[in-house]
Amino acid sequence: MTVLNQHLFPAYRDQADYPDETRIDWLRRDRWMGLPQSEAALSQLEDLLAYPKRGRMPCLLLFGSTGMGKSEILSRFSELHAPAFDERAGITVMPVVSVQMPPEPTEEEFYTELMLAMNYAEFGHLSLRTLRALARRTLAEFGARILVLDEVDKMLAGTPRQQRIFLNTIRFLTNDLRIPIVCAGTEDARIAVLTDPNLADRFGALELIAWRNDHALRQLLASFAGLLPLRRPSHLDDDQVRRRVLALTDGVTGRIFRLMEAVAIAAIRSGREMIDADSFDDEQLLLPMVSMQVTAGGRRAARCRRP
Repeated sequence: MTVLNQHLFPAYRDQADYPDETRIDWLRRDRWMGLPQSEAALSQLEDLLAYPKRGRMPCLLLFGSTGMGKSEILSRFSELHAPAFDERAGITVMPVVSVQMPPEPTEEEFYTELMLAMNYAEFGHLSLRTLRALARRTLAEFGARILVLDEVDKMLAGTPRQQRIFLNTIRFLTNDLRIPIVCAGTEDARIAVLTDPNLADRFGALELIAWRNDHALRQLLASFAGLLPLRRPSHLDDDQVRRRVLALTDGVTGRIFRLMEAVAIAAIRSGREMIDADSFDDEQLLLPMVSMQVTAGGRRAARCRRP
């Protein structure tokens, strides 16, 4: 018996039979893919979550270029350890508290964002001292076991004094609550943490590195070939395809995902129903601006080479 859409992974074969717009809608939705670096980061976060309380808690800095998937990793980690209501104690337990750094990196704005992350919406006009004490007490009451600070490089938008205060705040919280703190951001985040030697000594650093033309990229593209809901087999295990993908994305994870989404949608709308090296030269692709620059540069170079 012939299996329909056998070029796809079994869990995705039915998707290829859906109408075009349904498949396009499916392609545009967020989904988690267990990439090697992402899984390694999640493993590090799980280790920190299970760490016993002690006087000097370990912390982690997760950093890399914009689009490498830091926020997605942190979101996945938070989903795996979502808040739950303890009926016996009558309280909500929130093992992972995740906060995005405010645009203005002041101590008051930070504590306000922290309280909002714990669904504490009504705290009026409190003094900084009261707000700080309320945040510490609420973290303890919710049983927070790890505090995640995303886009921590935003602190560099503050004055040198505000930056020092924020770094002191991080050190104060991990000392006071005896929980690990995870900071995430770009290379600027690493530089920011290094400005405080006492704090930097506590932080392990995990860098998300851009993709290269190697076995890991071959595996990633093979995964796309097996899950994109196209009705014909795609030819992605090809060095020309890998080089084209890297040229258009600089190996940045988010750009690769957007590029594959774009070529898959184009394949559905054109009726080609497959992806190969020629798919990346389609002038109708809706690409990230950096990819458009690469494509435009290639076309200008090609015109210059013409006799």
